[in-house]
Amino acid sequence: MSQRCMGWKGSLNSLVRIMTYDRLTSKDELAHKFDHTNLQQDATEADITLLCREAAKCGFFAVCVNPCYVGLARDLLSGPSVKVCTVTGFPLGANTARTKLAETEEALRHGADEIDVVMNVGLFKSGKTAEVETELGQIVSTIKSVGVNKICKVIIESAVLNAKEIELACKIVHNSGADFIKTSTGFSKAGGASIEALEIINRYRGELRIKAAGGIRNLHMALAMLRAGADRLGASQSVSIVEELQRTHAGQTNG
Repeated sequence: MSQRCMGWKGSLNSLVRIMTYDRLTSKDELAHKFDHTNLQQDATEADITLLCREAAKCGFFAVCVNPCYVGLARDLLSGPSVKVCTVTGFPLGANTARTKLAETEEALRHGADEIDVVMNVGLFKSGKTAEVETELGQIVSTIKSVGVNKICKVIIESAVLNAKEIELACKIVHNSGADFIKTSTGFSKAGGASIEALEIINRYRGELRIKAAGGIRNLHMALAMLRAGADRLGASQSVSIVEELQRTHAGQTNG
């Protein structure tokens, strides 16, 4: 698909989303946009157990956990209603391609439904875009070899990229065959998801879906991200955001 067509489709998608989220969505609709996330270094088994219970109770689309907890999350979420997502090459993306592939294969063996892989931003900024695209293509192929329903999201760390670099990253991720382009790890000192970056990604997304992550802590920000083009949201504050929506609806009803 040409960049012009990708840009046109992104503009149309943006218009549809503005119309959809110009009014408050329902609790269930909003909850299903979330990957309920705990990727903290000190996350315990008890923390992940709570995360999974919250996801099942609230109806979140997925939980996103560190690779060591994929098996635990899979056991706790034995049904199909909540997906298990994990990360590879996280958080820097600077692992070798072989290491990322090994991480991906292990996560899939342990039951991961979705893989969020960090693009090698250093190589990308060094101009080695063909190498980056090849690496991502190999990871996508590995994921899809397990099942076409398995999902790959590529984290580009948009806060460290300029507008032209974000546009190029969209092209590379699109060409790799990935399902989603994801804004951020949430661990970069440069910041997380921004409306400005999302608007650029939405313009050049093509067939890609978008996951916004990093700094989504309240209902206002969540809805703003959805209006700007996000299809999925990664957040650790998912429960409080959905509860904020419920309070808003209750206030409108009582008013």
